[in-house]
Amino acid sequence: MMKMMIGTSLLAGSLLLTGATAAVAQAKPTLGPYGYGAVKLGMTVKQARATGEAAGKTPTGGMCTAWDLKKVPNTKNSVETYMSPTVGLAAIFAAKGMQTPEGIKIGSTAKQLKAAYPRIKKNFHGYYTIKVSGNKKAFYTFEVTRGKVASYGIALNKQDCFN
Repeated sequence: MMKMMIGTSLLAGSLLLTGATAAVAQAKPTLGPYGYGAVKLGMTVKQARATGEAAGKTPTGGMCTAWDLKKVPNTKNSVETYMSPTVGLAAIFAAKGMQTPEGIKIGSTAKQLKAAYPRIKKNFHGYYTIKVSGNKKAFYTFEVTRGKVASYGIALNKQDCFN
């Protein structure tokens, strides 16, 4: 009887620990390959609002509008998403704590970035870009300053909100 109780206790503890680990892993915010949480690239304004995760509408000076993600702390003068009248949700930019499925986040080193994305290239604007694995309609763009990722985002190949 005692062996059975110990075995049951160990099994319950193991399940509890596994469940906690799974919950922590699930809570980690990931940007890509299609978006962030329920907010997906290409969504219309109506679809984005319906998720309950996107809010705000700020003109950007062009034809696109800037939107915030409710679950992400917004920093002063930052744009979290760009909404285009022609392609829908055109881009999502990472906030601190977000990461790509490959584990790259703000603060990752250039060496880590190149290890995660061996085919990454620097474009003529000085940003590193690469197609998103698993989503042929999107690309990542990374700004590297002093050897570290300073900012990054995911965008539709056909976005029309920025260069």
